[in-house]
Amino acid sequence: MCKSIKEKFDEKLTFEKLLEAEKRAKKGKGNKKEILKYEVDLETNIMNLYNSLKDGTYKMGEYRVFTIYEPKERVIKSLPFNDRIVHQWYIEEFIKPYILKRFINDSYACIDKRGTHLAIKKLQKYIRESKDCYVLKCDIKKYFHSINKDILFSIMSKYIRNQKLLELTKVFIYDTDEIKSIPIGNYTSQYFANIYLNELDYFVKQELKIKYYLRYMDDFVLLIKNKEEAKNVLDKIRTFLDLKLNLELNKKTCYYPSYKGVNFCGYIVYNTHILVRKRSIKKIKRKINKWNILYNNKQLDYHKFILCFNSFKGHIKHANSYNLYNKLCEKLEFEY
Repeated sequence: MCKSIKEKFDEKLTFEKLLEAEKRAKKGKGNKKEILKYEVDLETNIMNLYNSLKDGTYKMGEYRVFTIYEPKERVIKSLPFNDRIVHQWYIEEFIKPYILKRFINDSYACIDKRGTHLAIKKLQKYIRESKDCYVLKCDIKKYFHSINKDILFSIMSKYIRNQKLLELTKVFIYDTDEIKSIPIGNYTSQYFANIYLNELDYFVKQELKIKYYLRYMDDFVLLIKNKEEAKNVLDKIRTFLDLKLNLELNKKTCYYPSYKGVNFCGYIVYNTHILVRKRSIKKIKRKINKWNILYNNKQLDYHKFILCFNSFKGHIKHANSYNLYNKLCEKLEFEY
């Protein structure tokens, strides 16, 4: 049975902590008009926020809705800056120190000092240990849009006993009249989504007794002894997700021999080596073609190019990619 958050809401709610949350919320975005306007009278705005949280009158503002198309088309909902401060405070003061530390060791999303690179290294280690195993690769169908708010609130209520904090949690979760769906774009959403599937983690580890299991948000991998057992485990996971979390696996879910490699966290992981996913390579090649055109037309923003190319370089360095990197550099029609 999980322990609840015992710290009192009022002990964590201080002017200074909200000011710290404001600094985190504006990181990398300090020049935006909304933030500059907010900071003209920063102390007053923070004090008003403090008072609304203290007396229980805080309400979230309206979302700004827009669509992004990379890496795939998604509808993003963005809250006003004032609300993003509250989300930062809530996550840093309550979720990270009290709930995330109760996650299993092989949950890798939204947890400090974990992430995708550690996940693929651990996966390769597990593949080597389990030798000739079957991979059960699972992914949730339209995950963020499928999260049931009543179930999510019930899960959060197991951890949170303080009434004020529980009421604030309810404000975050029931932000619209929709029974399902949490907004992509909220700082709290990625943590709520991770906590939601923590129920699955404990089912897999404690009930199914699966030794080799890793999860990154709604993408998870199990290494099973043979094909028959993989099918049996998949059936049990489907049932659990349906009955307990009201979720469904998507069509990409499958099981196969581990020698074929495991597509996980942007890489293809094998027993002996790790490759960059083909989709990522195609994407950077398209960008290189675009940069070459811009360069030849004297329109290349070299600073943006450096940031983007270095980001990709940082990604591929965790794979066996020496030859890939050299080939990509050769495609550039200007010095890097």
